[in-house]
Amino acid sequence: MNQEQKRLFDTDPAPWDLDEAEEKCVATVVFSEPPFGPFDYLVPTRLQGRIEAGRRLQAPLGRGNRVVTAYCVSVEFRPTTRRLKEIRTVIDDAALLSPAMLRLTSWIAEQYLCPWGKAIEAVVPAGVRGQAGSREMTFLSVPRNVAAKLTTLKLPPKQQEALERLAASTRAMTPAELADAAHCTMGPIAALRKKGLVDAEVRRVQQGDHEIPSEPPGEKLTLNPAQQAALDAIRRTLDSAKHETLLVHGVTGSGKTEIYIRAIEEVIRFGRQAIVLVPEISLTPQTRQRFRSRFQSVAVLHSRLTPSERHWHWQRIAEGKIEVIVGARSAIFAPTPNLGLIVLDEEHDASFKQDSEPRYHAREVALRRAQEEQIPLVLGSATPALESWQRALSGQFRRIDLPLRVADRPFPLTEAIDLRAEFTHQGSRGAISRPLHNAMRTALEDEGQIILLLNRRGFSTNIQCPACGHVVKCDQCDIALTHHRDGDQAICHYCDYRIPPPPSCPECQFAGIRYGGLGTQRLETEVKARFPDTSCVRMDSDSMQKPGSHEKALASFRAGDVRILLGTQMIAKGLDFPNVTLVGVINADTSLHLPDFRAAERTFQLVTQVAGRTGRGARAGRVLVQTFSPEHPAIQAALQHDYYRFAAGELPIRKEFGYPPFEQVIRLIVRGPIEEQTEQFADLITDRMRARIEDQQFDARVMGPAPAPISRLRGKFRYHALLQGPSGDQLRDVARHAAIDLPVIDELQWIFDVDPTSLL
Repeated sequence: MNQEQKRLFDTDPAPWDLDEAEEKCVATVVFSEPPFGPFDYLVPTRLQGRIEAGRRLQAPLGRGNRVVTAYCVSVEFRPTTRRLKEIRTVIDDAALLSPAMLRLTSWIAEQYLCPWGKAIEAVVPAGVRGQAGSREMTFLSVPRNVAAKLTTLKLPPKQQEALERLAASTRAMTPAELADAAHCTMGPIAALRKKGLVDAEVRRVQQGDHEIPSEPPGEKLTLNPAQQAALDAIRRTLDSAKHETLLVHGVTGSGKTEIYIRAIEEVIRFGRQAIVLVPEISLTPQTRQRFRSRFQSVAVLHSRLTPSERHWHWQRIAEGKIEVIVGARSAIFAPTPNLGLIVLDEEHDASFKQDSEPRYHAREVALRRAQEEQIPLVLGSATPALESWQRALSGQFRRIDLPLRVADRPFPLTEAIDLRAEFTHQGSRGAISRPLHNAMRTALEDEGQIILLLNRRGFSTNIQCPACGHVVKCDQCDIALTHHRDGDQAICHYCDYRIPPPPSCPECQFAGIRYGGLGTQRLETEVKARFPDTSCVRMDSDSMQKPGSHEKALASFRAGDVRILLGTQMIAKGLDFPNVTLVGVINADTSLHLPDFRAAERTFQLVTQVAGRTGRGARAGRVLVQTFSPEHPAIQAALQHDYYRFAAGELPIRKEFGYPPFEQVIRLIVRGPIEEQTEQFADLITDRMRARIEDQQFDARVMGPAPAPISRLRGKFRYHALLQGPSGDQLRDVARHAAIDLPVIDELQWIFDVDPTSLL
């Protein structure tokens, strides 16, 4: 708690009263901004019965009693000896959070070291909080005592007719609806309201109907024995009405999605709902079509929904009108009243980790929610996260293996191309090696399609002077600028700083400045130069900015209008195109040597996933992986589609150095505009952590602080440290105590990231 928070805390709630304790109705609330609480407030008599946990309230805060929005987390009658401030008003007509979801947000706050109010705001979308797409409307009805003497009233004809029409209606009517039904103006209706003959109630009503499109019925595929065994295992867990986590380890093309769909059909048959989480990039028309062709009501939640659409979906889900919710990580918070199953597809994907407060991991939140609601959690991946794999090895999860592709299709032939040898050859120029070029030509002649993966966007990934060695970097970040030919700009991919590309070296003015490195734009240029008569589409976050561009590109590729699809990791997973006969990985080393203990795992996953995009139809597939490190264990395992080999080699290394899944990690990051001050503040926190460990004799250790791999970002220097140990509870205790009463320094920020997925 900083000094400003402490000052506010000291003034709210009010000081102790020495009178005898009296039982009062007390609401406990939390705020989404400092001071976060929880705080107790008195519920005035006029609001008793309207306030419940899960609703938003307006409460006075601080000495000035400024009115602030608060979240009610509990309300009860209890003795209190304090003079409490009163709640002012109730914002919501109904609770935004069920008791179960409130417990989940409390767990998130505890687990990920964030204020409870922040966790609640992560669960309730802004469109719901702002009631987007709705407006207040007045509804009229006839009181019972008036309806009983309707025939004896002596009213002007228009008023009489309006009153009779309203009394005969089976529902309340708006003034406009009543005027239309009674064929009158608003005058007679206003007169009835003035005489007290009708009741008026103001409600907030959703405007417009965001129709969920349907798809033609999909084909129900025949399951092979391995798929049937997996489905039977999930069904047994569903029938047990108990929680169990099942890890479906299925190779690419093994038919995992069909198993999910069959299990969801079972859930819906009993009137329950299902949540399916997928990486954001997998929310393609293919994914939507697959689920909407098999189920009547499917809500697809993704980042491009408008606030109004998100609010509308939220209401439909809460009313139980949606059977299946498909979405990215935040869909785990869907307000399903009858949840029966949670599925995480591609459970290894890094996009399931939130990178802003609260920094939760959707897999862990899904596990907690499934445990609380006593329902199955199904995790699926061809390349499971090592954390999930180790849990399966230890018996915490049940593993289900799908070792073969559907219809006994063979795995694609996968080969490595050693770029060290290629670049010593005089005839080798550009990003595409001679073997890959020949394979592309053969695939195109055979009427096949090609996918090329390069996980670097832009044209040139660095601009460097060969005379003095100067690299053109971002003014705000310790990052080399990337040259983008579209718009002819040099751009920082972290803060979006942009400048015109320099014609000469900014340091020594040498005119021969070199544009080096390789991005997807340069690859696209090379492909079009080598195969000028072949249609090619690039998919990366630069080319796919317009609404619908992602869908349009994939539709063209599926139809065969596009023969070569190239791009970043967004094309590496979740796509099923039977005519793809060749996949080329332009450089498998882009993430292999990063200073991050997960670098090898990420490389293995990416290469394996993109390799799985070929050979999914009747035609055989081929994968060529260009690399400077063909002997690396992660590359070797990926070439053989052998997850067991990768895990067997990587897990002992993780255990030796105390990294997940064997120990827990909390990362401290300190950011500030002055490097020395930032380092000193990082030293202060780590010294406190070490003191707490020593005082409590915890089995934990602190590594650092040291400059972060990206040492400067958006104008601020960055220092980080790692808190490691086998007990997550002990690590959180250390972090909490280190954060107590830290000094507040302008522009200096710090965070704790529990279970970080990146150390950059």
